[in-house]
Amino acid sequence: MTRKTAQLYRMVMPDHLCPYGLKSRHLLDSQGFEVEDHLLTTRAETEAFMERNGVKTTPQTFIDGDRIGGYEALRDHLGKPVRGEGETTYTPVFALFGMAALMAAAGVWAGFGTLVTRHFPEWFIAISMCLLALQKLRDVESFSTMFLNYDLLARRWVPYSYVYPFAEALAGVLMLSGVLIWLAAPVALIIGTIGAVSVFKAVYIERRELKCACMGGASDVPLGFVSLTENLMMVAMALWMLLG
Repeated sequence: MTRKTAQLYRMVMPDHLCPYGLKSRHLLDSQGFEVEDHLLTTRAETEAFMERNGVKTTPQTFIDGDRIGGYEALRDHLGKPVRGEGETTYTPVFALFGMAALMAAAGVWAGFGTLVTRHFPEWFIAISMCLLALQKLRDVESFSTMFLNYDLLARRWVPYSYVYPFAEALAGVLMLSGVLIWLAAPVALIIGTIGAVSVFKAVYIERRELKCACMGGASDVPLGFVSLTENLMMVAMALWMLLG
């Protein structure tokens, strides 16, 4: 049985080893291709290859004499999922809440030797708040711009869009440590309530299609259930600690 063959042209220079070239090589190998790996070792060699083939980027893959293109085009050709630019995704949300759950489980197990304790949901929500705040604090300017698309208070008082990430981080850290709850709980209750009302109005009443600022200003997560859940978790945590 004849093995499938492919020709791969990729940059391998002393100061640059193309990561997409490595990914393309690995993908072809994993799919059973016999790869003719052509290494472009100088800028001049790379530019000559691109001019000769009428392309602007490398790597480039050829299969059965036909040019497939770069790494994303190769994935598409081989039937692998390819996420389009700006396409919405919930993957960052699953990763964040999954890590928050694992961290909460590790913490309560180390501290109490069991997961059956009220501290697990408390720590899970507090850690989630801290991680969500961290996403926003990576680029507060971008977050504030996205946040202003729907938050009711921020649209009336713009500085609130800059205050929000710090308020969420403060409430999360204080709730996790169990100190100054008289401060943390009201802060979480206020920002959570305003956020929940804002999201509900924008998504479920006005039917607007927006990106969620909950994962930061560069987020491709759609505004809706996730952001509403974030805010309702803060409200629930605040009420639990105030009444507990």
